[in-house]
Amino acid sequence: MKTILPATLLAAAALAGPAAAQQLKVDPKLPAYLPVQEEIRGSLNAVGSDTMINLMTLWGEKFRAWYPGVKVQVEGKGSSTAPPALIKGTAQLGPMSRQMKDKEIDAFVKAFGYEPTRIRTSLDALAVYVHKDNPIEGLTLEQVDAIFGKNRKLGAEESIDRWGQLGLGGKWAGAAISLYGRNSASGTYGFFKKHALGKGDYKDTVKEQPGSASVVQSVTNDPFAIGYSGIGYRTSGVRAVPLSEDGDEFFAANLENVMSGDYPLGRFLNLYINKAPNAELDPLRREFIRFIFSREGQQVVIQAGYLPVPASVAAEELKALGIPVPKVKG
Repeated sequence: MKTILPATLLAAAALAGPAAAQQLKVDPKLPAYLPVQEEIRGSLNAVGSDTMINLMTLWGEKFRAWYPGVKVQVEGKGSSTAPPALIKGTAQLGPMSRQMKDKEIDAFVKAFGYEPTRIRTSLDALAVYVHKDNPIEGLTLEQVDAIFGKNRKLGAEESIDRWGQLGLGGKWAGAAISLYGRNSASGTYGFFKKHALGKGDYKDTVKEQPGSASVVQSVTNDPFAIGYSGIGYRTSGVRAVPLSEDGDEFFAANLENVMSGDYPLGRFLNLYINKAPNAELDPLRREFIRFIFSREGQQVVIQAGYLPVPASVAAEELKALGIPVPKVKG
């Protein structure tokens, strides 16, 4: 069940280099953002993913530096809140850390007669975090499922409830594993359930947290804890455990491994909008999206702790929206 990302990303793997996790850089083929001469004013409401709340906020702040007459409001209560907000018209932007479900798309189509538009804005490695002092070297997805999952859909013979079952000795051997995760409104909850638990159910002992930062803080405060959250929320108090699908090789949660598909919990961070087929975007949304796919916009992605998309993906998204793709010299 390898999470392979599109071939357009593989061509950009060289951008990452061996030190990708330490020194990320945006694709030099991305254009610099050039503000338009026309006056851009108005409000943009973004409702959806908690994982993306910091990213959306930073994008809004940087965008307003060019257009002071713009107001960007961000509300992050989980990806499942994005589709109804778009349908009701209370949001113009629907950030989601997962793709829309069929039933969500159906509800949108029922309301408007066409599907919502998905925009792939950036990349994320959904990390499995342990306390910084935890010596575990790596986990297979089967082990992750046996730790968090009630049904063990990925094939583990027994539930893993103590650190000693994973080969840890000393004070770890008899220690019970404390589990932390997200609530069901979260796209992270749904993504982890699908890809790490084989669509199985979570154990009743998983302590559901209201936000991504809360998961990381809980693991920081509990030496015997384990939790899952976006890589953008990593702190010095936790460690992201390398993961493997088959146990042969373990991969760290970094850009190179996400783009190659070797890291099994890589994903796009999406932005959904309401755009009728063949209709032009209004200037405000057009410029905000054009900013996202500029050098400055993708630098914000790195600043927020996530992984930038290569110019090839940016060009695909802009073309699909009918936005001219700037040519970059050199």
